[in-house]
Amino acid sequence: MQRCCSVSLVNLVPGIGQARSYRREWLGHDLAAGVVITGMLAPAGMAYATAAGLPAVTGLYATIVPLLVYALFGPSRILVMGPDSSLTPIIVAAIVPLVASGAGDAVALAGALSIIAGVISIAAGLARFGFLAELLSTPVRLGYLQGIAITIIVAQAGKLAGFSVQGEALREQGRSLIDGLADGRINSWALATGAVSIAVIVVLKARTRRIPAAFVVVVGGIVVALLADFSRRGVPLVGDLPQGLPTPTVPDVGLDTLRHLVAGAIGVAFVAFADTSVVSRSMALRRGEHVDANHELVALGLCNVAAGFTQGFPISASNSRTPVAEASGARTQLTGVVAAVALVVVTIASPSTFRHLPDTSLAAIVIAAAISLIDLPAMWRLWHVRRSEFLLAVAATLGVAVFGPVEGVMVAVALSIVNFLRKAWKPHTAELVRVEGLKGYHDRARHPEGRQIPGLVLYRFDSPLFFANARFFSEDVQRVVEQRADAVRRVIVTAEPITDIDTTAADSLKELDAHLAALGVELRFAELKGQVRERLDRYGVFADPARDDARTVGEAVRRYLGEHPVDWVDWEDRAADTDTERPPNGG
Repeated sequence: MQRCCSVSLVNLVPGIGQARSYRREWLGHDLAAGVVITGMLAPAGMAYATAAGLPAVTGLYATIVPLLVYALFGPSRILVMGPDSSLTPIIVAAIVPLVASGAGDAVALAGALSIIAGVISIAAGLARFGFLAELLSTPVRLGYLQGIAITIIVAQAGKLAGFSVQGEALREQGRSLIDGLADGRINSWALATGAVSIAVIVVLKARTRRIPAAFVVVVGGIVVALLADFSRRGVPLVGDLPQGLPTPTVPDVGLDTLRHLVAGAIGVAFVAFADTSVVSRSMALRRGEHVDANHELVALGLCNVAAGFTQGFPISASNSRTPVAEASGARTQLTGVVAAVALVVVTIASPSTFRHLPDTSLAAIVIAAAISLIDLPAMWRLWHVRRSEFLLAVAATLGVAVFGPVEGVMVAVALSIVNFLRKAWKPHTAELVRVEGLKGYHDRARHPEGRQIPGLVLYRFDSPLFFANARFFSEDVQRVVEQRADAVRRVIVTAEPITDIDTTAADSLKELDAHLAALGVELRFAELKGQVRERLDRYGVFADPARDDARTVGEAVRRYLGEHPVDWVDWEDRAADTDTERPPNGG
């Protein structure tokens, strides 16, 4: 009994299992990787915090606590949690209107948003809803992230140039940016520093992942600020951070305000898990490991709840931090613990570290991260391989740009679902024919030279049968029957691709059977899966429950030919007869 409980505890808290199986030779790798990613996490956390309209120090809080929580509860061995660019616009869209209306302090609202998103993630994970991450298809996810990237770039472009951009929606921010540029509010020192910082990040990321580009930009920005005396040149600086760690507290937010945060929290939870699951899966595949999506969802929720109670804001994993940890030699979650401890030291012992850090350097970090979300080669590939999916990606981008990041999540999910229904509504269908010299039965559209068996229609429907495509199935079968030049006696549905049939489709199938019977045409199935046949029997589709449908298409054809004498000689039978008549040695 004790052993059973121990196993359960290890499954619930993977950090215990990692500690038990830890190898001494891993220690140096984990320590080195932890130090390296600290140089990336500190500036990135502060950058995303300021981009969300929050104090820079909250970015450190939102990094430290999730790293420690995930080290205990996270199923992935080296996944690195923290603030992320894809969540920043959603946070802004959720809390800025409430701050403007006086509904609460930005830090408290961000914390409440994180807690609600975390609770949603935990509940979804416990309900085994990990599959929800798949609701964003690759083209739609690509388009959504590009819409987020555009939103971030426009919002941060003003800060890069030394002034603030106002507005909540992309349209308002764009107008504010244009007005600021037209009014000559550009600070040349800030703009030059920001532009060089972006170039440094892009170049370093292209050349190596071992050097934390964000850390290089932060150090360079502080040096330039000191040498050029930015405090006298009107360049905004971060200033001293509050000393010490936050006291765990419940965000002071009213019930009505919490209701307004729910939509944003759903968007945060969905995007955070979509990003985290992609990184988690890719890392697990590379390392030959298995990660349970539902466990990942619960761990992500716990991280967000913990961040919300410690003056943080919503976080996730991204495809920038974790690969850096891997490239730096990380072996376990000790890497994240080392980074968290290093950040604690900074906040307690050296809060003045970032006193002279220019805001434009942080803006450059955020913009560079946003640029990495824009995948032009992938869009180019979609344009060439499948135009419909390219248009889906563009529609998802426009959804974020027009409706905003929170509503954009819903638009993205809706686009993925509609695209699935579109494909399932009118799936590929085929009338199968016999092709000389080829085994089996083949699509007549691809093999117009193929031969039809007199009086027999072989019909394949490449989808489950359900409410959305039931009418299309029925009408398409009737169309094929009507277009045949000969008198059709039997229709055989080759049902191997049909994995399920719902009640709507069953009713439609019953009507089709009756309609064909009135025309003197029999409806039969071949390759019908056992569970689908059981459903048809339960639905009472066929009048004769004892009817025996064929297990294979070949068997179904032989039965038809045995019951209906027709003028038909199969090429395989002809070849067999030729082989029998051929003299020995081919003479």
